[in-house]
Amino acid sequence: MVFNLFKKKEPEKKEQGTGLFSKLKSGLSKTRQLLTTDINQLFVSGKGIDDALFEELEEALITSDLGMETTMEMMSRIRKKAKSLSTADELKQVLKDELIALFPLPSDASKTPHRKPHVIMVVGVNGTGKTTTLGKLAMKFTAEGKKVLVAAADTFRAAAVEQLEIWAQRANAGIVKHKEGADPAAVAYDCMEAALARDVDIVLIDTAGRLHTQKNLMEELKKIKRSVQKKLPEAPHEVLMVLDATTGQNAISQARLFNEAVGLTQIALTKLDGTAKGGIVAAIAENMKLPIRYIGVGEQIDDLQDFDPKLFINALFD
Repeated sequence: MVFNLFKKKEPEKKEQGTGLFSKLKSGLSKTRQLLTTDINQLFVSGKGIDDALFEELEEALITSDLGMETTMEMMSRIRKKAKSLSTADELKQVLKDELIALFPLPSDASKTPHRKPHVIMVVGVNGTGKTTTLGKLAMKFTAEGKKVLVAAADTFRAAAVEQLEIWAQRANAGIVKHKEGADPAAVAYDCMEAALARDVDIVLIDTAGRLHTQKNLMEELKKIKRSVQKKLPEAPHEVLMVLDATTGQNAISQARLFNEAVGLTQIALTKLDGTAKGGIVAAIAENMKLPIRYIGVGEQIDDLQDFDPKLFINALFD
């Protein structure tokens, strides 16, 4: 059994939101089929709501990568509420409500007015889609009419800088880069200096996910953060960690390590179209107590969607 995801409603056009919701359901077909099939099969032949059913439901949730502890706590609540239930639809609604409750409410901190630029430091292990996610965000922001500057601070991997350059060109965003192997903190500092001079709206800072030296990755990330604060004390305003949904529970371990080092504020979860274990979405939100800000359900630019818990759950069950 598993989860599904969604994209935040576009305020303008209903048709656009509907199309993205459809794309989300399609991208999450592995997850949807597993959860929907399992739930429906629990009620074949008029099976009643009893201990046997709860055991099957519990197993399905654990299989979805929701996690043992979260599943046990949630099932305890469901069992208490189930005393007055008699149908599959009633159980589904209780399950939906419990799943939605796992997601922390979004913070208004990011909406607090501050002087430009709004700085987003993007972190994550190599291979999660970190640089691609940053590139798609650059395109999203420039499409909104914002002036964007990206910092190629993953100087330990030549391909990362080249990849970021391509995304910056596509997005019509500026880029600050140094030569391969340069000090990442120096790149971030120069980017901040340029952003302030050019009256930039958004700064996106790419960072290393692994070092090919003896240096400590977390210390390098802390150094980047300090260099940004030298130019703008309240920055970075967001520390966005990109996680690969296909890595399951290991993604939570990664998030904990990065959170201890640089203080994460939000999560982007990629490759959801590649896993049937969509429960990891709720597991990360519940364990980290952090908002899932974006989800990736494909390779196209609009496959990086704003995340909304209610639509996510609806895409799972409907």
